[in-house]
Amino acid sequence: MALGLDSGDHERPLSEINVTPLVDVMLVLLVIFILLAPLFAQALRVDLPRTGAPPLTEPTVVDLVVTADGGLRLDGEPLAAGALAAELGRRMAAEPRLVLRLGADRATPYQRLAEVLSRLEEMGVRRLAFAVRAPGPRAEGRGADE
Repeated sequence: MALGLDSGDHERPLSEINVTPLVDVMLVLLVIFILLAPLFAQALRVDLPRTGAPPLTEPTVVDLVVTADGGLRLDGEPLAAGALAAELGRRMAAEPRLVLRLGADRATPYQRLAEVLSRLEEMGVRRLAFAVRAPGPRAEGRGADE
């Protein structure tokens, strides 16, 4: 025969391995694990200990915006550059976990923003977040290169 199945030499062992039963067993095991996985996840019940600690609270967020002309607005109110240290110092003394969210107009010069960041570092602001706009469709017909 062409495949050599009937060579006439019946005493020589077969050199091919039949993997079909192995594949069948593995598929059955896979189906069993797929069906039982949700049961294992729900079966884990843990009785956690109770503590007397107060629940964690969200930190206070203060918005500082650098406008296009270089001015500052703290929580929407205009603020003189010299008053920034005093106002933030007062707020940080009242709330140690204060987070400062810094935003800037896209037309704000980078130099001005770098100056504000340097002043914030000198004041000891360690929790800083940057306010950004979520990506989405461009407004006012602006192109992708802006």
